[in-house]
Amino acid sequence: MADNKNTSIKKPRMVIIGGGFAGLNFVKRIDRTKWEVILIDKNNFHSFPPLFYQVATSGVDPSSISFPLRRELRSRAKGALFNMGTVKSIDTTKKQVTTNLEALDYDQLVIAAGTTNNFYGIPNLEKNVYTLKSTAEAIRCRNDILDRLERAAIIEDAETRRKLLTFTIIGGGPTGVEVAGALGEMKKYILKREYPRIEQDDVTVNIIEGSDRLLRTMSEKASQEALKYMAHLMVNVTLGKTMSTYEHNIIRFTDGEEIYSEMVIWTAGITGEPFTFVGKQPEMGPGNRFIVDEFNRVQGVDDIFAIGDICLHMDEKYPRGCPQLAQVAIQQAKNLAYNLNRQKFSHPFVYKDKGTMATVGRNRAVCDFNHFHMSGLPAWFTWMLVHLMSLLGMRNKIMVFITWIWSYFTYSSGARLLLHTNRYPLRKRWEEC
Repeated sequence: MADNKNTSIKKPRMVIIGGGFAGLNFVKRIDRTKWEVILIDKNNFHSFPPLFYQVATSGVDPSSISFPLRRELRSRAKGALFNMGTVKSIDTTKKQVTTNLEALDYDQLVIAAGTTNNFYGIPNLEKNVYTLKSTAEAIRCRNDILDRLERAAIIEDAETRRKLLTFTIIGGGPTGVEVAGALGEMKKYILKREYPRIEQDDVTVNIIEGSDRLLRTMSEKASQEALKYMAHLMVNVTLGKTMSTYEHNIIRFTDGEEIYSEMVIWTAGITGEPFTFVGKQPEMGPGNRFIVDEFNRVQGVDDIFAIGDICLHMDEKYPRGCPQLAQVAIQQAKNLAYNLNRQKFSHPFVYKDKGTMATVGRNRAVCDFNHFHMSGLPAWFTWMLVHLMSLLGMRNKIMVFITWIWSYFTYSSGARLLLHTNRYPLRKRWEEC
């Protein structure tokens, strides 16, 4: 009589850190019949970073650009598991990831945690400026902008009101330009409709860029058009200035010049999410990015891969690394899953540039593609279509589309709500993370 044998075979465990563009696209494409797939993220939802600036400036509601990770895995990645947690350390000897809630063993590890703000060692800057690297940061920025407008509406002293409504954006990349454009639109179109006691001259919007032009990573033509759009929206542009400190509402530059600003929004730099490694250490490159080979294998350690903004993939075309864009993250995720599903590394990653774009308010945008450039209304419609189709969930697509159409014709938005959280009961989350 034949022995009864347990036919169930334990699958190797694939752990993915980060549920952004890279991590989520990888989970959807990895063969879950071959791997036990576990996704770790500090939030239980996927965010859409390109529209964080619209949350911060009351253009869209936060829930319209967020999508529950568990729902996405259930419908698009059946069999994959989700564990919420903030990663504390990675032990490359024990092959174990430790979060604030658990310790999780892995056979293969994919790091797709993205980036965080880079303050370049400027003292106390993190505590004094507003940032836009998460939904929570965007909501905080929105609340304080609205709070300042509400307070300014009842302040009688003109000088106090002008100081309260001085907004400065540090960084002239796509995010900085988009934030400045949205605030410029608020100054030009929204104030007289919703805050009639505030004059346009009471609001000052500055954008400061350290290089010699806005949108430095795009074409010269795109930079010139962005500058023209800023002037039309009454945004003050300062180029070639580098901030050294920001204390007591005073921005000091390296050349000694100073300006006053009560609200500073920092978009000037990013760096890879930091991790503590125990055992063998990975090779790190500039910007705290993991150095990877053409198959996204992290150098210096075994069985660890990195994809998206947190990795540094260098080749002949991009000797300093691929640009930190969503398209790079998505393409790397697909390529890595392709190789792992076939259990051989035969298809090296090559980035296919699909173009870059930025919007500077309604009817104003710039798009750089491989063989042509667009600006103005056609570029704006292209920007809207691309971002709308990239959102997760049909509900989110519909809600954002309706919000945009309604705002376009009425200059009104249901997202202009000032929502403060209660102080009590005190939360323990900040001690755990």
